[in-house]
Amino acid sequence: MMDNNLDFYRDISKNNLPLTELLKNESLFTKVPENWSIVVTDIENSTGAVAKGFHNDVNLCATGSIITVLNTLKAKETKIKIPYFFGGDGSTFIIPNSVLEQVLMALNTYSLHIKKTIQLNLRVGYLEVKKVYSNNITLRITKLKHNKYLTTPVVLGNGLKYAERIIKKSFKESDLSSIENTMLNLEGMECRWDMIYPNETEKKVICLLVDCKDENVQAEVYGSIMKEVDLIFGNLEKRNPISTLKLKLNTSLDKIRKEMYTKIGKHQMTYLISNWFVTLIGTYYFKYFDAGKLYKYRVTQLSDTIMLDGFLNTVISGTNSQVNKLKIVLDELEKDKKIIYGIHITHASIMSCYIEDRKEKHIHFVDGTEGGYTSAAMMFKEKLKNCSLKDL
Repeated sequence: MMDNNLDFYRDISKNNLPLTELLKNESLFTKVPENWSIVVTDIENSTGAVAKGFHNDVNLCATGSIITVLNTLKAKETKIKIPYFFGGDGSTFIIPNSVLEQVLMALNTYSLHIKKTIQLNLRVGYLEVKKVYSNNITLRITKLKHNKYLTTPVVLGNGLKYAERIIKKSFKESDLSSIENTMLNLEGMECRWDMIYPNETEKKVICLLVDCKDENVQAEVYGSIMKEVDLIFGNLEKRNPISTLKLKLNTSLDKIRKEMYTKIGKHQMTYLISNWFVTLIGTYYFKYFDAGKLYKYRVTQLSDTIMLDGFLNTVISGTNSQVNKLKIVLDELEKDKKIIYGIHITHASIMSCYIEDRKEKHIHFVDGTEGGYTSAAMMFKEKLKNCSLKDL
């Protein structure tokens, strides 16, 4: 039977309005079709990997899973568009069931590749959307146009959170025999930017993770938090941790070697030298040429720094004073049992990238250094555990 809603996500209108306004109008959100599935990738013991200093590896591995899925869909004749979410140590996708098998095979191939090359275990799993609905949990989606270049999905409801919980309970390792005919495709993977410091010396990088469990008030609660973020830190442009001023290429061979192993799984001298040379030229191109300066500006605009997937996740830059004001707001909401949050404050951002072309088709996944989202999630999980203990 043919899928009659392959274009479901592509056909959703882009809402060109502030997130706070979008969340006030729930009629702009559409129920995800039952014949789609939620696919989750997750790096086993990412906390341990981050503690050992492998945060860049964890980040790049999560980005690679997104690139794998997008390249798999791109190779198909039907131009299927899907929503996806970067989580620092994994990723989440909502995809039509008609392409589920190909996507899972590609991800399992990628998982084995990552295990062999950088010794991380990327777990892959899925849950059908209809199983989410059979448990009376909602999953509604829309699109938010942040600027001329960047549009991202926005989700309300606990559907993705529920699916992730169920999937993580039943993860199993990839089976080599079932994926022997699937080719690895990481075309477009790049990670040449150095760590990015905020544009003012007194500013820090803040990774925030918030959960509002009650589906009935999610939009209202997240909207009120984002309103406070706007008031305290300024609009998306002002609080963006990625600025053209601080964007610099890392020209070290080590940086390119890491990308090389993650992308092609082996040492290849021509790859190493040619890409090092291109990166070296890039430092002058971005500094002195108008086209290079425009590309850097587009990178700031195409940096994914806010995500609503049932949780509210954002990376912003601000001063200690601003962070303290935000914490007062969050602590009050937490005290009233409306939310649980985790926060990680660090000195810089890191970025991994998917480059389809150098004009407007590129996306940059942003996280904080020293664990970023993973560290914020550790704080969140500790609070969650303590809440559960109180309920006993």
